[in-house]
Amino acid sequence: MFHLSAFADEISPDPYEQIRVCKDNGVTHFELRSVNKINVLDFDRRLRQEIKSKLVESGLGVICIGSPIGKVKIDELWEKHFDRFKIAVELAEFFAAPLIRIFSYYPEPGGDISRRRDEVIRRMQDKVDYIKDRPVTLVHENEKEIFGDTGSRCLDLMQTINSPKFRSAFDFANFIQCGEQPLDNWASLKPYSVHIHIKDAKLGSGQIVPAGEGDGQLEPILVDLHRSGYDGFVSLEPHLSAAGKMGGFSGPELFKVAADALKKLCSRNDIPIASA
Repeated sequence: MFHLSAFADEISPDPYEQIRVCKDNGVTHFELRSVNKINVLDFDRRLRQEIKSKLVESGLGVICIGSPIGKVKIDELWEKHFDRFKIAVELAEFFAAPLIRIFSYYPEPGGDISRRRDEVIRRMQDKVDYIKDRPVTLVHENEKEIFGDTGSRCLDLMQTINSPKFRSAFDFANFIQCGEQPLDNWASLKPYSVHIHIKDAKLGSGQIVPAGEGDGQLEPILVDLHRSGYDGFVSLEPHLSAAGKMGGFSGPELFKVAADALKKLCSRNDIPIASA
């Protein structure tokens, strides 16, 4: 069956509101990205412990550290960014999160990121080498305008790194916003996809809409995933009120709209979702 997680900061900056709305909507795990408008990588020791305690008390877990690692220009200082990555690994271990979301870099001003492939690969390999003996897996999200935005370049990353420690977080809407059909990319990326981001969009405009209301082809892909025995997480990242390069927002009401749309799609196809 599917398990439901969420970028809870799309609900509210307030951790209490994040927890309440997640529990009301059957979400069992956070994709921890920010609290009180503070990015997860910038949590101090006190805030880390506070959030961990709140989650434990509420019976919620953390499936993934929703880090912004790799969401920088490729010419930015690598050593400084790698130090930030080490913080993400430390946080994953602290919150017992098995996954860390990462990206594959924007081009430098006026540059072409496809020409920086070797540097992207080198950086990814360094990150994978760093976690080789740690209980975490890196999941690459196909964000628009980074190296791994298209299906073919996502596949290139997966095949070149070729490690169980480096896998795909499949995002339907981001492929749509790149002008690609997610179903065209599914067969090649399915073997590497261990995490699913639930976000739909309209072709052409790129407008984000609830699951099943856009051109993201969520239904056939989720059906195939279920029939293949997937027992992982589908993570709500609705972006129904606002969307930007560093995140999105929905609010409690639109978050419920997003959760209900996913549940309806799954119910229609007899796909069970684990109860909270």
